[in-house]
Amino acid sequence: MLRPGSAKTFSDYASQVFLPYVASQLQQASRVDIVWDEYRPDSLKAETRVKRGKGVRRRVEASTPIPGNWQEFLRTDENKVELFSFLAKKVPCIETEKQVLSTIQSDVVCTQSKNVSRLTPCTHEEADTRIILHLEDAVTEEFNKISIGTVDTDVVVLAVAAAQRHGNTEIWIAFGTGKSFRFLAAHEMARILGPDRCIALPMFHSFTGCDTVSFFGGRGKRTAWDTWRSYNDITSIIVSLANTPESVESSVTSLERFVILLYDRTSSLEDINQARKHLFAQKERSIENIPPTKAALVQHIKRAVYQAGYCWAQATTSSPDLPCPSEWGWKRKEPCSWEANWTSLPEATVACRELLRCGCKKGCKKNCKCSKAALQCTALCQCGGQCTEN
Repeated sequence: MLRPGSAKTFSDYASQVFLPYVASQLQQASRVDIVWDEYRPDSLKAETRVKRGKGVRRRVEASTPIPGNWQEFLRTDENKVELFSFLAKKVPCIETEKQVLSTIQSDVVCTQSKNVSRLTPCTHEEADTRIILHLEDAVTEEFNKISIGTVDTDVVVLAVAAAQRHGNTEIWIAFGTGKSFRFLAAHEMARILGPDRCIALPMFHSFTGCDTVSFFGGRGKRTAWDTWRSYNDITSIIVSLANTPESVESSVTSLERFVILLYDRTSSLEDINQARKHLFAQKERSIENIPPTKAALVQHIKRAVYQAGYCWAQATTSSPDLPCPSEWGWKRKEPCSWEANWTSLPEATVACRELLRCGCKKGCKKNCKCSKAALQCTALCQCGGQCTEN
């Protein structure tokens, strides 16, 4: 959001860009909180960040020249970690009688004496949830009008859920940048949605796709929202999941029905595997335009519940107690990284290989895989389907 402009070094960037921006915010506020992401090697988001590309590693020191390609510089986690720490250390030097707080790893630094016991030590990885932690602290200190600056939809969702808990507080979201910038009234959104939907909103957002949970193929948020409105029975199920995430198994059937309606609003089917078959065979849908298998959906639900029911639900706690991701739709890829456990079913090409082809070269014999399965050889077989032995 804050580009280097004419700054030559990181020291210039801090003094000419970052600190003036903070000063401009102080003209309209009596307290400013600056919350940074953390970048951990074992993060569930590590794989997503890798897909965004890698930049050039650049040591962040006061005299280091600003890199020519700022966006490429910000693609490298180590660069951001050092940059955030470098800027956070400038905060206590700001000359102001107002409060300016900045996170720095698990700690918080500030310009004025303040009790930060509610904010630190903090083990949150994402700024998304740590922002909500700072919001709760501000509400506790009786601030009744709060503005959150973000470009992240997840923060908007969490702010609306928080606004429902604090009905007397105005929570505004300064969302986006440039021509897309606008103010969103989270407290008004919460009032319109009502208590139940506000509680359900983070789980619904996670289930229909966020940074750590995949989206349903060909089905965006608008379609999912319309489906929710037409199938309101799902609200109580999502609320139950939000309050007791360990009850995931009892919620699968209802969520299965929701996903069927997401792909076919007129369907009366309850079983998602049958719905897949019907859409593919009877309605001639492409494989990309049908719902996932039940085995894949169960893993998807687990990832959604882990994100919303554990990570986001504990946003107001400085040190949340999170279960191991391996129990919630994830598996170890390497010692320090995770990947989604997409399904408990074997890969189709592996599961069907024995039924689809054999490796016989000179006529099929007793050990022929096709013969054992009582199938006729096809063009996929090594014999080219010309064998007449079976």
